[in-house]
Amino acid sequence: MDPEVYVQFGISLGLGLLVGLQRQWGSRHVAGLRTFGMITVLGTICARLALVYGGWIVAAGLLVVAMMVIVGSVIKLRTGQIEPGLTTEIAAMVMYGVGAMVVFESYIPAIMVGGGVAVLLQFKKRMHRIIGEFGEADLRAIMQLVLIAMVILPILPDKAYGPYGVLNPFRIWLIVVLIVGVSVGAFFAYKFLGAKAGTLLGGVLGGIISSTATTVGYARRSRTQPESSALAAVVVMIAATIVFLRLGVEIFLVAPDALGQLAGPLAAMTAWMAILTAGMFLAGRGKHTEAPVEGKAAELKVAVVFGVLYAAILFAVAAAREHFGDSGMYAVAALSGLTDMDAITLSTTHLVEAGKVHADTGWRMILVASMSNLVFKAGAVALLGSRGMLKRVAVVFALSLAGGAAILVFWPVAT
Repeated sequence: MDPEVYVQFGISLGLGLLVGLQRQWGSRHVAGLRTFGMITVLGTICARLALVYGGWIVAAGLLVVAMMVIVGSVIKLRTGQIEPGLTTEIAAMVMYGVGAMVVFESYIPAIMVGGGVAVLLQFKKRMHRIIGEFGEADLRAIMQLVLIAMVILPILPDKAYGPYGVLNPFRIWLIVVLIVGVSVGAFFAYKFLGAKAGTLLGGVLGGIISSTATTVGYARRSRTQPESSALAAVVVMIAATIVFLRLGVEIFLVAPDALGQLAGPLAAMTAWMAILTAGMFLAGRGKHTEAPVEGKAAELKVAVVFGVLYAAILFAVAAAREHFGDSGMYAVAALSGLTDMDAITLSTTHLVEAGKVHADTGWRMILVASMSNLVFKAGAVALLGSRGMLKRVAVVFALSLAGGAAILVFWPVAT
């Protein structure tokens, strides 16, 4: 017999026992460890037979499993042996399908589905608790993300338009989906974890959601609570450093080939800022506080505005390159980086990937934009924050800008 058959049955039995273990441990249900193991193996047997006798055997097996589970549920419900519900019954039919998937050598999807079923069953109470804490605005944010990702995105043409051939509706909106998805996910992490989090989590999640919003929020806080100035400066610096990691993830997701061309100098800047951040954090260790939720989950109009901004910057960078050379592109980068790093970074990455901008120019534009963004944040602290916070932020931001300038000057030009 083909050794592959033993592998298939082994995976099938293991996944069935995994889900069955959770069901038997959790509470009283119609099926437990042994039953789920046999149901999943039955799916594999039927699929093996279907290779010879036709796919109707798989359908017949599913029908038999459904009937047996329903009958068992009715009997145990009448005798009070199980709790009412359909979760276990549906899980049994899903695991039958998982057993069938294994036969067609879909090992990874089968393992993912089987593991996912076990996780969903195990975290029932926690998921219900989280959903119970959702407000109308939270649900609206999720549905708006579904709208832009699953309704609008698929119908957009994947074709470049415009005089410079850089305005692709599909790619532009894909960036919108990426940014909004990250923002919504980070917002919920902030909402459900941030209330009990300390300085580190506040800065990390602030950098993911919006480092500018985090800077403004903590600057205002330091004005009304001067004793929090040192802490606020640490959070702002953490957020400013995390921005580079966030941008690296965005570049990898959008254009993984371009990441290798842009990563070196940007990683150096990240490392330098991380060293400065670590120094500030260690100097103020022990001073922890709760991290307030900054802003709110992204809304549709915010996504549209970002899409327009991204397209405008993409067009402006291409036009500047065409008419003014690299100097014009750096001016666009500096201006756009004042309030937003995502648009200039992703538009520049797109141009590098398309071969319209040299990688050496690309990372310099991103770095110039990041330095411009630091200047803007320092201005926000100067206007809104306390003097104590301004002094601390001015020092670390000045050192950060000096490091960025050194990279711009001394980093070797790619050949």
